[in-house]
Amino acid sequence: MLRSPAAEDPGAVSDALVILGTLAEERGRGTAGIALFTGRAVTSAAAPAGTRDARGCDLSYDGCRVVTGRAAFSRVWRPELLPLLDVAPLVLGCTGRTAPEPPDGRRDAGPLVVPGAGAGVVGACDGGAPAERVLRLLADLPGGAAAAAETLGAALPGRAALAWVDRARPDRVHLARAARRPLAVAVDTEQNLYWASDPRWLRTVRRHTRVRFATAVMLREGTYLRAGLGGPDGRPHVLGSAGFTPAARGAGEFAATA
Repeated sequence: MLRSPAAEDPGAVSDALVILGTLAEERGRGTAGIALFTGRAVTSAAAPAGTRDARGCDLSYDGCRVVTGRAAFSRVWRPELLPLLDVAPLVLGCTGRTAPEPPDGRRDAGPLVVPGAGAGVVGACDGGAPAERVLRLLADLPGGAAAAAETLGAALPGRAALAWVDRARPDRVHLARAARRPLAVAVDTEQNLYWASDPRWLRTVRRHTRVRFATAVMLREGTYLRAGLGGPDGRPHVLGSAGFTPAARGAGEFAATA
């Protein structure tokens, strides 16, 4: 979710985000997480502060708080996060199936915090993409829609959709849909921007919250979209877009993003 600073009902926006995370459990209940951005740009990665154990973690990076767990979203989400959610300009959520343990015995649920030449990125992937490797490539891009599309075309398999944020620009979200994985984008009547792995979830949000969508679209396969706060009214706007041809189609499923 990318929050409009002019929104008069921030609570409704937060309710919608939590509902989207809960609905995403149909894609998997083994891991889940949420990244809440403070809106403060950073220029270098800082050592995170917080807690980490076998069940998950709650870590505060410079400009971002990431809470993840090896459980369903409804169990990872905690009411004490609501005050931060109500004011966060940008939020990423992720759910997925439990994956096999790696050799070192540790696996973090998404969203993933990936370092780069600068501040790095935070991202969530839906599909069979090697998420961390793709995010590392995107973290070191010089910028611009053409460069992002070229990287996505080379690295993102067909069965994938991706959402990520450059920590140096926490007022912008980058969205990409390869193929065979849906990615819907919607704007409500107060100009808040939402994205989700399934358009049905947006209809459920409309029925059960005060949010009313002005428009909702399914991104075309092979689409990169960058949106951010700006313009004379400070509200979310589309800042750039480009098309790309996805790499060889991948197999398997990883997660759902919201």
